[in-house]
Amino acid sequence: MSEEIGGELVPDSTRDLDIDGELDLMIEDLDLWYGSNQALYGVSLPIAKNSVTALIGPSGCGKSTLLRTINRMNDLIPICRYEGKITKGELVITDKGADLVELRKSIGMVFQRPNPFPKSIYENVAYGVRLHHQPTREELDAIVEKSLKRAAIWKEVAERLHDLGTSLSGGQQQRLCIARTIAIEPDVILMDEPCSALDPIATAAIEELILELKKDFTVVIVTHSMSQAARVSDYTGFMYLGRMVEFNKTEKIFSEPDQELTQRYITGRFG
Repeated sequence: MSEEIGGELVPDSTRDLDIDGELDLMIEDLDLWYGSNQALYGVSLPIAKNSVTALIGPSGCGKSTLLRTINRMNDLIPICRYEGKITKGELVITDKGADLVELRKSIGMVFQRPNPFPKSIYENVAYGVRLHHQPTREELDAIVEKSLKRAAIWKEVAERLHDLGTSLSGGQQQRLCIARTIAIEPDVILMDEPCSALDPIATAAIEELILELKKDFTVVIVTHSMSQAARVSDYTGFMYLGRMVEFNKTEKIFSEPDQELTQRYITGRFG
């Protein structure tokens, strides 16, 4: 079924949701409202384990809203409500009784703009670890070093761990935030336009890091850059006006999409 909205023939959210490999997360028939305004319409999305799934689409289409439902960040908005289900194995993420602390430990998030704590580089990484565990100093030192290495920033900060995290460049700050996220060993990393505030060199470093991270983590990324989605993702979902118009392997989406709306968007003939 399709509906004409603003002169566009917009299909219902897709049910063509095949993936290869093991399923990590499943979003099913998700509707979401901010007050009386509906932002998501029947969105379903499978997220494969140890893969990168990209969400693309024009501004305001619901990409970031969808991303924030995965670790219940939208719960912080009083007027937000939703129906549908998100599961991770046996865990029903959308269950009202879900432990949000444990959930956000398992599903970490990296935001659009780097947001290091006003603490030292060392403490930025160590802070979350201390909240969840009681490591010895030696164990904490090892976790901080390992996390900074995995975030590909150790060599740049090894001699300045006690400098403020805010003293780093924008690209370094974003990698520090990634190190902070992975220090508590989440299963899933959500990234909301992690390169939008960075220059091309810093963006390239983050993209290389994303490809490394998927070896150990499942990554879901929101991006306005279709070239970035094509470079780093295994699967891509195209969203428009709160619907998941099309979902498939990234190569298929960018070479031979099934929906005309998707084709027009990726070729710049949109609107």
